[in-house]
Amino acid sequence: MVSIPHIGSSLVRATLAIHEPPLGEGSTTPGALMKTFKFEYNPAQLQLSRRAQWGVTPVKAERKGPTPEFMGVEPTEMSLEIFLDRSDDPDSNDVMKMVESLLLCLEVTSTSIAANKPSPPWVVFQWGSFSTARFTAYVSSLSSTYSLFGTSGMPIRAAVQLQLTEIPSRTAGQNPTSGALTGQRVHRVVAGDSLQSLAWREYGDANAWRTIAEANGIDNPAHVFPGTQLILPAASEVRG
Repeated sequence: MVSIPHIGSSLVRATLAIHEPPLGEGSTTPGALMKTFKFEYNPAQLQLSRRAQWGVTPVKAERKGPTPEFMGVEPTEMSLEIFLDRSDDPDSNDVMKMVESLLLCLEVTSTSIAANKPSPPWVVFQWGSFSTARFTAYVSSLSSTYSLFGTSGMPIRAAVQLQLTEIPSRTAGQNPTSGALTGQRVHRVVAGDSLQSLAWREYGDANAWRTIAEANGIDNPAHVFPGTQLILPAASEVRG
């Protein structure tokens, strides 16, 4: 279970940034930001799981069974619950609209269809500055349970079970001495950092801060605090 982070006296809310899938070949950086879903109630817990694949080929002569062979590791998965409530406004249709917006994470985007690379959105889940609670992924499953209804039958309370499957970064293969930014990397914000200064230092263009903001689901560039981990997209994906 991940504890609730605070900045000063303000509760830090979890967010789910919904992005276009990347259109570049082999890119592991999310595309343009479509929508940022802000949690009204932080998750009570986050469940992380990962599985290793082992293969076994039966051998007739082996009485005790064959030796298993390691086949690889599957991506990390995160499970969480999103709680939605409008019980104070029985005529509201907000809960229905929020569930519908989350369901769009499982549908192919029109932009990717136009580019002949059909794909549902990519998402970035973030909760404070903890790397444990920062997750670039696709939505592998979603289920919604409505538990309270208004007098007209409109749902005004729901619990949405979300399963995210990680999309691993390929930064490990980047040559740090080449001088070229061929892949994304992660930067931990320190005092004095701003999106503009990071964009100038990384890409030589302060206007490229918008690309960093989109990659991290940031609405307000002034709300970047020390300790936050930011994805810095590859130079080839920067839009000034």
